Amino acid sequence: MEVEREIVVPEAPDEVWEALTEPERLEEWFATEVELDARPGGEGVFRWADGDERRATVRELEESERLVLDWEDGGTVSIELETSETGTRVHVVETSPEFAPALELRALAWTALAAA
Repeated sequence: MEVEREIVVPEAPDEVWEALTEPERLEEWFATEVELDARPGGEGVFRWADGDERRATVRELEESERLVLDWEDGGTVSIELETSETGTRVHVVETSPEFAPALELRALAWTALAAA
């Protein structure tokens, strides 16, 4: 199953990049607790208040442009940033071998964050 979203946020790509790769910033909008070594081969752990935990490995990283994580369950998330006239276009594609409602809800949360 695949979830794909594209949004434009009113911040510069460097600001959006920080929100995607710095654990403290990820904790503001994505997960309750985050550990992320943002470099190719680096590992990440994402924990939520409900006890859910996901682990990932950074497959690709191009500073302020592209981040690809491989989830331990076999899924993948690819995030690409592109400068637009009004900020940064964020294109997210997440695949999962077994679709979970939480995946869609998190994609919607990202969309809501960008609209705020």
